[in-house]
Amino acid sequence: MAAEGKVTGQSQEQFLLLAKAARGAALASLIHQVLEAPGIYVFGELLDMPAVRELADSEFSPVFRLLTIFAYGTYADYLAEAANLPPLTEAQKNKLRHLSVVTLAAKIKVVVLFFPKFSFCWDYLMLVTVVPQCIPYSVLLEQLQLKNVRQLEDLVIEAVYADVLRGSLDQRNQRLEVDYSIGRDIRREELSTITRTLQEWCQGCEVVLSGIEEQVSRANQHKEQQLALKQQIESEVANLKKTIKVTTAAAAAATSQDPEQHLTELREPAPGTNQRQTSKKTSKAKGLRGSAKIWSKSN
Repeated sequence: MAAEGKVTGQSQEQFLLLAKAARGAALASLIHQVLEAPGIYVFGELLDMPAVRELADSEFSPVFRLLTIFAYGTYADYLAEAANLPPLTEAQKNKLRHLSVVTLAAKIKVVVLFFPKFSFCWDYLMLVTVVPQCIPYSVLLEQLQLKNVRQLEDLVIEAVYADVLRGSLDQRNQRLEVDYSIGRDIRREELSTITRTLQEWCQGCEVVLSGIEEQVSRANQHKEQQLALKQQIESEVANLKKTIKVTTAAAAAATSQDPEQHLTELREPAPGTNQRQTSKKTSKAKGLRGSAKIWSKSN
């Protein structure tokens, strides 16, 4: 694809150089060659050339109008004016159909989804998902004036190999899913709309950025609070250990014992305690067995 794009760029530059010196019928013939040349899908530079713009007020005005349709229009626009325009070759028809698919795909909007995220520092998680532009087969067949689905799929495959668009054919749902398409030429009157759209996008980016900065600040505050709480707990634990150690030492000093030995005695029960508890349990069990015997005799 990269090599093909490089060759295409060189071909387009060659046509532009030839167009600078051409006039009249020679220029009209050159425009037909450009419209038929494979890989050339942008015509803005050619349209801006003074010699080409002069064709609009000459006998070759239909050729200039045809070039304008290839730059900005669709195959349906050509069919609406076909009586006043030069006939198209098969290669020119397919190229204009490719450009028409690009125009249809560009009308599908990008979807921005907001999913709630339950967390201590995030109120929401913004997920921007570029949904594939799904164009039904029925719309494509009507706009491109194709007879059957086989012709449509062949045309789309040809456009994919020409790197005009990328996507997949969903034969089950009868639709074309477009993931990417090239950009087309822009009319001068559309520049204000594009500028406004970019300004709105920049404002949206600033809002998102300020939201992210706020969430980062809240996360940092939470982190500082947790660190302070951890230090407080560690300090209290250290103080408790010191208090226990001092208390143990004082108790051991009062009884003239080693502090470690005193702690061991506090942890371990006296030697006779377990024996007393065992004897008590044994006597209780004997008492229960004896009462059971008396009860059975009485019965």
